[in-house]
Amino acid sequence: MKKVLVLLLMVACVGVFLQAEEGMWLLDQLHQLELEKKGFEISAAEIYTPEKPSLVNCLVLGFGGTSEIVSPNGLVLTNHHVAFGAVQRASTKGVDLITNGFLAKDLSQEIEAPGYSAEVFRYMKDVTDQFKRYDRIRDLVKRDKAIKRRMQNMKEKIEKGKPDLTARVASMYNGKKYYLFVHKRYDDVRVVYVPPKAIGNYGGDVDNWMWPRHTGDFSFMRIYTGPDGSGRKFHKDNVPLKTDNWIRLSRSHLKEGDQTFILGYPGSTTRYRTSYSVDENLNHNYPDRINLFQEVITLLESFEKDSMIAKMKVAGMIKGLNNVMKNYQGKIEDMKRIDFLARKRQQEKELAAFIQGDEKMKARYGNLLDRIGALYAQRAETRDYDDAFMLSRMLGGTMMGLGIQIYNLAEERAKPEKERDPAFSEKEIARAVSRLHFMLMAYYEPSDKAMLTLALEKADALPKGQRIAALESILNQGKEAFVEKAYKDTKLKDVEFVKTLFAKGMTTAKLKALDDPFINLAAGLYPESEVMRKKNEKFDAEISELRKQYIEALTAWKGGMLYPDANRTLRFTYGKVAGYQARDAVYYKPFTTLTGVIEKHTGEEPFDAPEALRKVHAAGDFGSWMDPDLGDVPVAFVHRCDITGGNSGSPVLNARGEMIGIAFDGNWEAMNGDWQYDNEKQRTISVDIRYVLFVTEKIGKAAHILKELGF
Repeated sequence: MKKVLVLLLMVACVGVFLQAEEGMWLLDQLHQLELEKKGFEISAAEIYTPEKPSLVNCLVLGFGGTSEIVSPNGLVLTNHHVAFGAVQRASTKGVDLITNGFLAKDLSQEIEAPGYSAEVFRYMKDVTDQFKRYDRIRDLVKRDKAIKRRMQNMKEKIEKGKPDLTARVASMYNGKKYYLFVHKRYDDVRVVYVPPKAIGNYGGDVDNWMWPRHTGDFSFMRIYTGPDGSGRKFHKDNVPLKTDNWIRLSRSHLKEGDQTFILGYPGSTTRYRTSYSVDENLNHNYPDRINLFQEVITLLESFEKDSMIAKMKVAGMIKGLNNVMKNYQGKIEDMKRIDFLARKRQQEKELAAFIQGDEKMKARYGNLLDRIGALYAQRAETRDYDDAFMLSRMLGGTMMGLGIQIYNLAEERAKPEKERDPAFSEKEIARAVSRLHFMLMAYYEPSDKAMLTLALEKADALPKGQRIAALESILNQGKEAFVEKAYKDTKLKDVEFVKTLFAKGMTTAKLKALDDPFINLAAGLYPESEVMRKKNEKFDAEISELRKQYIEALTAWKGGMLYPDANRTLRFTYGKVAGYQARDAVYYKPFTTLTGVIEKHTGEEPFDAPEALRKVHAAGDFGSWMDPDLGDVPVAFVHRCDITGGNSGSPVLNARGEMIGIAFDGNWEAMNGDWQYDNEKQRTISVDIRYVLFVTEKIGKAAHILKELGF
């Protein structure tokens, strides 16, 4: 009877027990996955061997996604939407590279990707032993600070004297384990080929997160180094990165049932969270942000008609907000479809029963879920104030953000070293200063004013008892009047002047003496931001410890090998090419084709296929890129790899380790994937490498790129 009960509990478990192709695995877990039994021809050692060049050393972290080196001359392949920021910033100079695309016909024509850096993976290391001593610290806030200070010290020790190395220590399983990740950083990245928006973003926000998909979501960039191989900044004497290690592109055709795998940097998942976290997001965070983001998007879109420059400057934020907003909408729909909150609560009842049935478990975890619930209940008491305060800073515009960054830095520097934020680093400050002009490239004053006005309106709507004290005088004198005068009087639009405000000798007293409206605003907000910081610091430390215990309890209940939640560290995931049953009587095949692109064409954005593409299709000029089974050029495919945001641009590889595509999206029917993997419905959407090469040859007329790739 006991065995039957355990089996029933295992079947009922949500998001804990591994399904067929679930998992964002750490590299040192590869040998436990028995890849050869799953049809892999490449070995785990060829994918990753510590301190030895292997496939993972072709992976690039940066640009907000993942990229990969695909030639011995530092050519990088990634998504169109990952490279979007580079062409957006280049377009603010007056040439619309977003709509028209860009091609460098040789090395001399490759242009700087403003603000982009490429971090190439070097190695990782389990450093958990160096953190075990901190378990003795009883005060959780002090423990958390000590751990973060140790992380920062380890980072600084590795980076010291090596300006092009970056190090990071990442916590796994909420502090059960710690890993060190080291990358080499290259600060000279250049644009090689970006297809027109009508290919790279075909379908736009209408098709975003949807299958069938017909988007050629790819771009080529290149990493440059100093003549000595250093990762120095953009310079006329820099040369393309030379490497003996790059990912080869597949020359074989892909079909349903073929094994695939992905290496990349997934951003964040919440697979091991409780029902309290689900409730907070489903019923509060997601709907509140959807409403706010829609308001901001509508506001920014009203400025697109001002000029081509204005349209380019607001394009990046509109695209980013639309992407996140639709993601949240999909999560809500999917959670409600499967009644995810009720399932989580049922799982926790079963876990509680397991805990109560064992005296040792009961002594350690008996009140665990109640303690987690109490923390969330306490946070809910000031939710409106906390959200308004955070969002006024996050979406208050460039000038407000700069003022806060400058003033808070001076306050942090003034603290004794032991009281500073453990992540405080003069090296990171110097990097921030070097990137200031990239930030201001997207600055458009009319939209910036409108965003600050909106932030003030949100603050003005707060009820008594939850008002933001520092904003009361502004709200009393009139939002519009303050905004107009602030933008008229500020000097923060001058990037060279702003750089001086980051200097070590710039104290809070000196900053206040400048009487700049945005620095004054930041100074007024600082006391309240410190109260909020300490409150969040306490919550984070306490909930992190409880989540660690929750994972311990789940592991004791279910056993088996668990992968950690995604946290922007390099991971491996695998799965076969497969269609899926979207809903009753609707089955989606795994491939889309060029014919599907033409069928969607309306002549109006976002379904405005370029004339050149339509002519090639009409002529049947498919070259060697036609799939013999499809009788057409494949555009995209779906497969069972387990990914999330941050994986955009990741290489999709076949069983031999050859590149067959580029990951760029998930599917609408499984938007709850960050919380729970669904083997039946969850799919990765990837652009087929054959479409990448077809467009590069037939539309881009970039034979030199194909030659560099070996075709």
